[in-house]
Amino acid sequence: QVQLVESGGGLVQPGGSLRLSCAVSGSIFSFYFMGWYRQAPGKERDLVAISTSTGTTHYADSVKGRFTISRDIAKNTVYLQMNSLKPEDTAVYYCNAKSDLEIWGQGTLVTVSS
Repeated sequence: QVQLVESGGGLVQPGGSLRLSCAVSGSIFSFYFMGWYRQAPGKERDLVAISTSTGTTHYADSVKGRFTISRDIAKNTVYLQMNSLKPEDTAVYYCNAKSDLEIWGQGTLVTVSS
């Protein structure tokens, strides 16, 4: 069974940093697209950042300059480095992987608060 295993969420103060990771488990194949989405209470799930296996990246305007997505192809893992965090970044963050098959991680909660 192919699945995404997320880690790295938690409580952080405004202005702080956090790094999320998402590893593909149960597959020897790479996904062309891997990225991160987030969902705040009462809101829709929105794209945060996405990358391809060839190195192309895209970010939501709200996180540009603060977040960085990266991939380790050998480990089949994607990361999200989050800097200068704001309370508005508080959400459940979901990892996503897509090629011919699309799967989602279970979500990891990021809370930005003093």
